[in-house]
Amino acid sequence: MKLENLLDSELSGRSEMPWEHAQERYAEVGVDANTAIDRALQTPISVHCWQADDVVGLEVHDEATDSGGLQATGNYPGRASTGDQIRADFEMAASLIPGELRFNLHAMYAETGGETVDRDELRPEHFETWIDWCDEHGWGMDFNPTCFAHPMVRDGMTLSSADEDVQSFWIRHCIASREVARAIGQRLGPAACNIWIPDGRKDATVDRLGPRERLMEALDEVLDEKMPAVIDTVESKLFGIGVEDYTVGSHEFYLLYACSRKCGICFDMGHYHPTEGIADKISAALQFVSPVLIHASRGVRWDSDHVTRFNDDLRAVCDEAVRSGRFDEILWATDFFDASINRIAAWVIGERSLRKALLWAMLEPGDLAREAEYAGNGHAKLALQELRADLPFAAVWEELCRRADVPGGLAWLTEIERYEREVLSDRM
Repeated sequence: MKLENLLDSELSGRSEMPWEHAQERYAEVGVDANTAIDRALQTPISVHCWQADDVVGLEVHDEATDSGGLQATGNYPGRASTGDQIRADFEMAASLIPGELRFNLHAMYAETGGETVDRDELRPEHFETWIDWCDEHGWGMDFNPTCFAHPMVRDGMTLSSADEDVQSFWIRHCIASREVARAIGQRLGPAACNIWIPDGRKDATVDRLGPRERLMEALDEVLDEKMPAVIDTVESKLFGIGVEDYTVGSHEFYLLYACSRKCGICFDMGHYHPTEGIADKISAALQFVSPVLIHASRGVRWDSDHVTRFNDDLRAVCDEAVRSGRFDEILWATDFFDASINRIAAWVIGERSLRKALLWAMLEPGDLAREAEYAGNGHAKLALQELRADLPFAAVWEELCRRADVPGGLAWLTEIERYEREVLSDRM
């Protein structure tokens, strides 16, 4: 069967098993599929704005910028280049994504009316259009300082720089970003403000302690004022382009910083060694840190920002989050930017995959597996894990999509193709 024929057929959004029978199968192993659907739909996912425009931003620049280690690969036609285009594209994507959504904005998407406003001078009014738009659609909103792609990223350093002018600039920017997050939080409910910096060195680093001392002092200054409407989190990374040898904000640094300063920690799934997963880190971190912010992305070799898929890594993270019993202390967001495919399709695939993995975890016969584990019945526990593959998950997912009034199966793809013909083609 050809793709166009498949999209036109009923198979594009239909399970072979009726929903009623799926409920019964899950009930046999002690799982309430209705409750799982409701819980999965009600879990907010914060969707990153930068997928729409390849992390270009909306700033008015006076001089060339440094990428700071970020790179979107590909040149698929139709990239958004204005705030209105990003908003229109996200509205299209949101119509195809089931469940509660938030919108995650970087500081580089300030709308300043054509005036040059440097990042340390940003104010909440530069983001009023975004806030009004989210309010209109009933979406929460989160915010991020943009500590990259700027002339003040010097020698690969920002908050950890030994240059006082550079460090002071980025401290002011991060404080300004928290003020924006406070305005968002006061209007739309608590907003996560996540700090990630690209700071590091390319090769043969001698002084590893000094930059970390400066980063700790800078973060202390940034976070000095308590803001009840702001959820502060810090995010590590293993390495970046041009900083392969040493990253100042390592996992150990930020985990200990978050523990000692009582702020949240962000685990980005693509920011660790290619063979290192974050699932096991969740239950360990939750003993000492709250909240834990998950950035769902997909690492492929050195590139950490491929579109999220419903794969083993994502399922393992969602399983551990649900099993922890502290699911309410975990925040969910996505962070990928793929310019090699239709950007709206990337959003839809990534967000639907995360929602699907959350549902998968919520449908686990976990009570029976835990009972077997504590009874020392290892073979029964393994058998229950294998049984998950035999249960009619697809029927439950399609019921979730039906309740959310979004297409199931591949039916959403026809809407993406229509939008590409009618809207994106005019940008080419």
